[in-house]
Amino acid sequence: MIRVHSEINPLKKVLLHRPGRELLNVTPASLERLLFDDIPYLAAAQREHDEFAAVLRQNGAEVVYLEDLAAEALAQSEDIKRRFIEQYIAEAGIYAQKYRQYVFDLLMKIPCEKELVLKTMEGITLSELNEAARGFLDNYGAKEDKLVIDPMPNLYFTRDTTVVIGELLCINSMYSATRRRETLYADYIFSAHPDFKDRVRCCYGRSEPLHIEGGDVTNLTDTVIAVGVSERTCADAVEVLARRLFADKDCAVDTVLAFTIPAKRAFMHLDTVFTQVDKDLFVVHPGILSSLEIFEIRAKEGKNCKRSAEGLCSAAEKCGSAPENIELTIRKAEGSLESLLARCMQTDAVRLLLCGGTSRIAADREQWNDGSNTLCLAPGKAVVYSRNEITNELLDKAGVKLCLIRDSELSRGRGGPRCMSMPLIRDTV
Repeated sequence: MIRVHSEINPLKKVLLHRPGRELLNVTPASLERLLFDDIPYLAAAQREHDEFAAVLRQNGAEVVYLEDLAAEALAQSEDIKRRFIEQYIAEAGIYAQKYRQYVFDLLMKIPCEKELVLKTMEGITLSELNEAARGFLDNYGAKEDKLVIDPMPNLYFTRDTTVVIGELLCINSMYSATRRRETLYADYIFSAHPDFKDRVRCCYGRSEPLHIEGGDVTNLTDTVIAVGVSERTCADAVEVLARRLFADKDCAVDTVLAFTIPAKRAFMHLDTVFTQVDKDLFVVHPGILSSLEIFEIRAKEGKNCKRSAEGLCSAAEKCGSAPENIELTIRKAEGSLESLLARCMQTDAVRLLLCGGTSRIAADREQWNDGSNTLCLAPGKAVVYSRNEITNELLDKAGVKLCLIRDSELSRGRGGPRCMSMPLIRDTV
């Protein structure tokens, strides 16, 4: 079961990934390729992440881990395990048949499914393969510490790879080649795990040609979502997603707000510059306000936009194209961000709290350290990084109850509490 109709309703079940040995395979030479700005200290990152998970549990949320669910999915049958390993190798870009066989044999010999999952996340070096494989590659000058398969150090940002909209699941098509393999775990979890198999419908698939990432998707209400058009999510993908949501007879969403934000690393997703912390309160980075454009997307008036579920699929299937019977109206929104949100969310007024306050220096610094990236546990209660003191003081004065977590290592991956969490169930209120 999955259900998320809001970013602020009480959090009941959430998917995390505890940082693992994949961080140990991040090197200065691979930082840019792996989308990191610095090398995290694993032991400290794990302590910080454990504190984060403890805060979620203390506030009533069941915490489940990506690595555990993936292992339980693979344990369902030997055939599922074998298919996973074959797909993992294929997507790792190993093309030499002899070489693929060495990696396959290495992974098939791992008896514990969780150990297998963690190994695939960690990456594989040449020294881990047998002597025959090393001898074969030594002819080409390869060193024993060469990474045969790259690690996936961004996995602890579980929000990006999957997102729940109402009762529908998006397994996202990731922008960067470095992160595309991350969604493999979700594909097996939602198609093979007994808690989700045949219970979840997917409205976007990992093999889609148009890129969209979960950090750009925000459930404003059960009928309105916001999607960032950003460095990682393209405008065409937003249109496809809108058509599929409007086509689903059981989906209440009738409005998609497309937020165009600068396509730059500092603002990689909408949730790095804009998150909700209470019914009428949002944290926003002031650096986007002058250039922000928002487009309202709806089904064309007069169309029976809920007449079918065409274009939807199970989590085990590849999603089809956007339903052709759905015509859209797309218009640029006029007026202030506050007035637009109030109108679309059918509330009297909306408040914007500026990340870093009125100082541009403080705003840029705290936004870089994810001051705008809050995770709401319930209306008016949010998890935030403790380092963003100016933004946190403003939130406190605005009446938001803050759960502070340490982030000296977690923030090196350029993501905050919202990035590190993928809500599976929120209460309906």
